[in-house]
Parts: sequence; C-alpha cells; structure tokens
Amino acid sequence: MAKNDPYAALRIKEFNIFLIVRFALVFGWSMQFVVIEWQVYALTEDPLALGLIGLCEFLPAFLIAPFAGHIVDKKEKRNLFTLCIALFSLISFGLYWLTSERIESSWSTYTILIGIYSLVFFGGVLRAFFGPTIFSLIALLVPKKAYPNAATWSSSTWKGANVFGALCGGFLIAWIGVHYTLGIIFLLVMLALLLVFKIDKKPILNKRINESIKDSLKSGLRFVFNDKVILGALTLDMIAVLFGGAVAIFAVFAKDILDAGPKGFGILNAALSSGSIITMLATTYIPITKNTGKKLLISVFGFGVCMMIFGASKLMWLSVLALFFSGVFDGISMVVRQTILQLKTPDDMRGRVGAVNSMFVGSSNELGALESGIAARIFGAPLAVVLGGMVTLIVVAVIGVKNESLRELDLQKDIEEHELEDIV
Repeated sequence: MAKNDPYAALRIKEFNIFLIVRFALVFGWSMQFVVIEWQVYALTEDPLALGLIGLCEFLPAFLIAPFAGHIVDKKEKRNLFTLCIALFSLISFGLYWLTSERIESSWSTYTILIGIYSLVFFGGVLRAFFGPTIFSLIALLVPKKAYPNAATWSSSTWKGANVFGALCGGFLIAWIGVHYTLGIIFLLVMLALLLVFKIDKKPILNKRINESIKDSLKSGLRFVFNDKVILGALTLDMIAVLFGGAVAIFAVFAKDILDAGPKGFGILNAALSSGSIITMLATTYIPITKNTGKKLLISVFGFGVCMMIFGASKLMWLSVLALFFSGVFDGISMVVRQTILQLKTPDDMRGRVGAVNSMFVGSSNELGALESGIAARIFGAPLAVVLGGMVTLIVVAVIGVKNESLRELDLQKDIEEHELEDIV
C-alpha cells in the first residue's frame, strides 16, 4: 500500500479553490447563525424563539432534500453550486437590511422577527441543495484514492470556518454591532461567488435521463436504508446532534447561567468547533481507518458524556473545556462519517445520498435547535442538555450491540481497493 500523503488532495488546484470558497461560505454562515441567535434572543428573551429558528430552517431542508438530491444528480455541479451561493447572498443582504437603524425604528419587533424567520426559511431551502451539491462536487475534484484525505480537509475547513465564524460573530456583535457584522457576512458571500468561477464545469455522471422522480427517490432511499453501515453512521450522528447538541441555546447559557455576555457566547460556540478542527487536522497525518466502526461508536459516546458535563457546569472554564472535548469527539465522528459516505456511494447516486445525509444530519441541527428550545422552556437549559446527553449514550449502546456491520467496520480494505482502481 502507498505511503499516506497528508496533502494528497491539496495538490489539486481546483480542490484548493473549493476549500477557499467553502471556508468563506461557512465562515459567513456560522457568523450569521450566531448573530441571528443573539438578535432574536435580545428581541424576545425567550429560548423557544431560538427553537423556532431551527424549525424554520428544518422544515424546508428536510422536505425538499429528497427532490434536491434528484436534481443535483441530473445537473452540472459547478453551476448549481454557483446558483446556491448567489441566492445565499440575497439572504445575507436581507438580514443586513432588516437590522438597519431605519428598519428597527419604523418596524415593530414582531414584523422584524417575521422577516428574520422568513429569510431563515429561505436558507433552509438552500441548505437542501448545498449539502448534496458539495458532496457530489468533491468527488469530481479529486481521484478516488484521495477521497478520505479530501473528506478530512473539507471537514476540517468546515469546522475551521465554524471556529472563527462563531468566535468572530460574538466579538463583532460586541465591537461593531449586529448590523455591520451582517454587512461583513454579505461581503464574504460575494467573495465566494467570484471565486467559484475558477472551478471548471464537471461532467454529469448520472446517465438515467428518463428516470422518473419517483423511481429516482426510491433508488436513493433504498440504497441508504439497505446499507447497515451508512444507515448506522447517519443515525448515530443524527441522534447526537438532535438530542446531544446544545448550540441553539448557547445564548441562554452565556447570558443567564455563566454571565459571560456576547464575547462568552462567541467563545462557547468556538470551543466546540476548535476541538473538532484540531482533531480533524490530526487525522490527515494519522488516518482513522483501522477499527473505524469502534472508533465511531466511542467518539459519539464521548460526545454525549462531554455535553452532560457542559449542561451541569456553572463555571465558564469547565463549560469551555467540556465543549472543547465534545468537539474533539465530534471531529472524529465527522471524518469517519464523511469517509464512509465518499467510499461507499456510487458516483451516479451522490446527490441523492448527500440529500439523505442532509435529512439525517444537516436537518437534525435545525430540529435539534427546536428540541433544545422546547426542552429548555420545560426543564430549564441545564437539565435539558444533560437529558439530551443521556439519550445519546443510550442510542450509542443500542446501535453498538445491534449493528454488527458498523461495529466491525474497517475502512482500510476499501481504501486499498480504490488505490488499485486508480492504478488500473
């Protein structure tokens, strides 16, 4: 077997451009999330209002995702990615406009909230297309033998952008205010729109031109639900995000429990992602390919334990430490899941599988935000997070016992087979 090259994917020019574009988009989206959460809580002081943000983004992302996957498999990926970015710029500009002094002084709080929720809903529609488009595009930028390395760098870029986006979002709210922070986000999105044209158009690998939408959706869902490894990995991540995550109510912890203000709010968001990116960068040198299934189960279990500690903590330093190590475990989980999907998904089904991934994992972020808001309203934020961590541990135990295919998964054999394919 060839020696591991930690920079294999980075030696491809178009992949580097893709990483820059993705960093700019996620950096902006991460800041935008922080700003919206802070602004909505400042307007309402109601954790349920934060949960409604998640619901507004979850509904379209979940319902449209299967159809988005069908469209992605039929369309050219670079142009579709470009269209998604252009539409995202409209959302960023809309939020920038909604938070201007003129609008805040002439519109009621209720009207402004409706405007924010509407733009978030539109963002959910775009999320349904972003996920499968990016998943499909990566496979067209690098050879198969570099899929694990590309997945690691792409995930690291995503998490790195989350780190700095969340951190900068919190600090910029304190320094220049919500309105001008959203203006910076709009400029970042426009930068990504300009750079994406440096990526060439790619071939459409799905040749089933006459396949009906119904048959296309059935084949995509059938593939995912018949593959125990993919289904188990997606289920683990979905439950961890849905019940174990608490990002949506970080504002409650920062303001009411830890008394940390907007800067502390940014630090809490960044702590979670910083642990992930450090871990994922480490996996470019130390690939997670041996005993992959067991490592995935352990990482999700560790994530649940860390979130329980965070929920019970009333000390800022302990909360940050718990979130950092939850990020470490989350980083391992993300790299493993993305590598599994890239290696085991046929080229002509990447859009549909990416869409199902968005339904399981991407949409669970938004649904998890709703769950967190409701649970925080009923039980209080600390107990809600602790209970969510406990649910995560229970699910990991059940899947670990019942899903032998995932438990015994070892990706090294798949990687070696793809290396032989590229040589042939």
